[in-house]
Amino acid sequence: MSQPPGGSRLLVVGVRGRRVVLVLLAVSAAQVGVWAVLAPRSFFTGFPGGGHRWVMGDGPFNGHLVRDVGAFYLALLTLTLGAVRRPEPQLVRLTGVVWLVFGIPHLAYHAGHRAGLGRGDWLLELVALSAAVLLAALLCLPARAPVPLRMSQPPGRRRPTSTGA
Repeated sequence: MSQPPGGSRLLVVGVRGRRVVLVLLAVSAAQVGVWAVLAPRSFFTGFPGGGHRWVMGDGPFNGHLVRDVGAFYLALLTLTLGAVRRPEPQLVRLTGVVWLVFGIPHLAYHAGHRAGLGRGDWLLELVALSAAVLLAALLCLPARAPVPLRMSQPPGRRRPTSTGA
C-alpha cells in the first residue's frame, strides 16, 4: 500500500473484524451443538448434512457421547456469544484459546483417522476443522498497535510555519 505524502493518520484493527470471526465460530458451534443435543441419532447419521456422513463411520452410535459433544459445543457457543457481546481483548483472546484447546486435538484426530470417509469428504472435513483452528488463532493475536500511515492534509488546513522571528 503506498503512502500519500503529508500528515499522518492511525489505522487500527477494530472490533468489527473480531466480531466477524466470533460470529463465524458461533454459527459453527450452534449448528453442531443444537443438532447433536436435540437429535443425536440424526446428527450421528447425517452430519454435516447435504448427503455427507462424517460421524457414523467412526464407530457405533452412542447417544450419551453425541449429546455430550453437543453440550460441549453449546458451551463453546455460550462463551463465544459472550465475547461477541463484550469484545474486550482478554475475553476475545480467552475465547480463541478455548477454541484452540479443543480444535487442535480435534483436527489432529481427524487428520490421522479417515474413518471410512472418501477422499473428498475427508478433505472437506479437514478444511472445515482447519478453518475453525485458523479463526481461533486469529482471536489469540494481540490487538495490532496503531500503524501510522502518511496521509495528505485536508484542503484548507495548513500546518503553521515558523516566521523566523
